[in-house]
Amino acid sequence: MRRARKRAAPAGRGLRGALAPSVEPGSDLACLRDADVVLAATPAQALREIARAAAAFSREGADWLICAKGIERGTHAFLSDIVAAELPGANASVLSGPSFAEDIAAGLPTAITLAAPDADRAERLGRLFDSPAFRLYRSTDVRGAEIGGAAKNVLAIACGIAAGRKLGASAVAALTARGFAELSRFGRAFGAHPETLMGLSGLGDLVLTCSSLQSRNFAFGHALGRGLSLAEAAGGKLAEGAFTARALVELAAERNVEMPICAVVDAIVSGQVGVDAAIESLLMRPKKSEV
Repeated sequence: MRRARKRAAPAGRGLRGALAPSVEPGSDLACLRDADVVLAATPAQALREIARAAAAFSREGADWLICAKGIERGTHAFLSDIVAAELPGANASVLSGPSFAEDIAAGLPTAITLAAPDADRAERLGRLFDSPAFRLYRSTDVRGAEIGGAAKNVLAIACGIAAGRKLGASAVAALTARGFAELSRFGRAFGAHPETLMGLSGLGDLVLTCSSLQSRNFAFGHALGRGLSLAEAAGGKLAEGAFTARALVELAAERNVEMPICAVVDAIVSGQVGVDAAIESLLMRPKKSEV
């Protein structure tokens, strides 16, 4: 594999500490001509635009590792499908799992999933990023990894709302558990492997983002729960779940998958219903068996 000087977008400067000497920030997509491996860390809803712009420069056979988590609004496209459509000569894989950028930058122990279309590719890519503190568990379930990452952002908003409304730790735990049931039902409907949904990119990421204000989605929900407006809660920061919620709910409806928590989040972030009415609608749902 040909080595090239690594280039990174300026967005990374918000992390504590300095960039490594080998990392040179830049915004010229022409640098992709030298890249065998590209980490696509753009916002999910901007990936198509970036991939389309990169098509003139991306190398044939380049590996694109998708770091964003979401589903495209309108088209309902998963992010690997966007890369396949806009960069037909590229190979799409996914990095997903319980990880905060500050933890990784600080060298704290972190483990995530690297999902690629085949085991050999997953192993080859994994060797590029493995370190004692950064463990990559290999998978060939690209769709399952994508689903876990997209759905957990929506569910983290719900848990944040409950925490911000001071509904108690028991309510947050219940939302997390029932949210995982929704994620699992959705995943099964789209062919995700059960072990992927139970793993780092599914349950692991859900637990992290549903319990910490370091999560932008949880923090966004927490602010909504405290009574802030949608604009105030966003605070100029990206909460991917707010954009993914509608696409997730619409996709679920197409497959007759019941996702009441995600549907309530969509109704809140789209301004259709207030927080208190949304909470009441969940509490008033008919009792049922735990499946």
